[in-house]
Amino acid sequence: MLLKFILPCVLLLSHSIYAAPPKSNPEDLKQLRQRIDALQKDLASKEESRSEAADALRESEQAISGASRKLAELAQEQRAANGSLSQLQTRSNTVKSDIDRQQLQLAKLLYRQYVGGQHEYLRLLLNQQDPNLIARELHYYNYLSRAHIESINALRTSLEQLDELTRESHNKSLEITAIQAEQAKQKKHLEQEKAGHKKLLASISLQVEQQRREISKLKRDEERLSRLVERIGKLLAQKNRASTLSNSRLPDASTDGNPFAALKGRLSLPIRGELINRFGSQRADGGMTWKGLFIRAPSGEEVKSIAGGRVVFADWLRGFGNLMIVDHGSGYMSLYGNNESIHKRVGDSVKSGDTIAAVGNSGGNADSGLYFELRHQGKPFDPLNWVKIK
Repeated sequence: MLLKFILPCVLLLSHSIYAAPPKSNPEDLKQLRQRIDALQKDLASKEESRSEAADALRESEQAISGASRKLAELAQEQRAANGSLSQLQTRSNTVKSDIDRQQLQLAKLLYRQYVGGQHEYLRLLLNQQDPNLIARELHYYNYLSRAHIESINALRTSLEQLDELTRESHNKSLEITAIQAEQAKQKKHLEQEKAGHKKLLASISLQVEQQRREISKLKRDEERLSRLVERIGKLLAQKNRASTLSNSRLPDASTDGNPFAALKGRLSLPIRGELINRFGSQRADGGMTWKGLFIRAPSGEEVKSIAGGRVVFADWLRGFGNLMIVDHGSGYMSLYGNNESIHKRVGDSVKSGDTIAAVGNSGGNADSGLYFELRHQGKPFDPLNWVKIK
């Protein structure tokens, strides 16, 4: 993606640095920033979705925890029910034993009654035996009758109790089994929901991470492209500003006799030519800024003094070549550098429009032209605020 945006700029650099800036660069930056904005909005939406998925996952896990707790409680109830069933079984076995014993006892009573029957009862009355013996026998038969009735009632009660215990045990077992089945079904459903939420959360988290990486990459691309466009723009702006200013007006004697401070807006540049660099603009090496103007002109062109004054420096200086400095009084000075030759000496008086040097490229300058500065109390200021340009 970076190549898509930077390629036009690289092609631009491969041509003249002073060519017109391509219109695609701002558009590329605009598209890149729109893409970043769109991704950030989508990322915010996915962050919200991830938060919702995390909430849903938390709710599922809490529900599963509740279901597991309920199943544990049911398991405890089942164990208690199983204990009750065991007790019921013991009681049932006891009742069954009682029933077996009662049935045997009843059978004996019935057999004895059947064998003796009413005949034994009549025989006792007709034999005219001892009355005491008859009374005892009658009492015995009454006892057997009562025992017979009691045995039958006890047997009936035991059978009913056994039926009730069996029914109660069966119902309790069915109830617990049904609840366990429902809870197990609910837990399985919750586990499936949890798996779905977990999968969704993982998917959204992956998308969020991918979008964050893409946004980070796009921002780095944007920074690199912005720096490149800014650098090219500065270089082109310097060239465009310089190319739009061309001086054809030269100093003349009309300003002589006036204080230099009164000449603001009335001065002329020292030579005719094209302004390549302005005061305050960045130097090509990216370090310091220009403290004056560089006016490109053919070698040998005459350099004029911008106003009357006295030459205070006329010599070669590293970085400035053949340099001349004219003092105009009241702390104002003009500097003329990169000259091919100097026509005045220190101490010479000059008037506005006097030829003081010839244009060159001394001091190691690549282009032929004049470096020009204005200073007040040693501090440089912008000459373009003081001159008229035609």
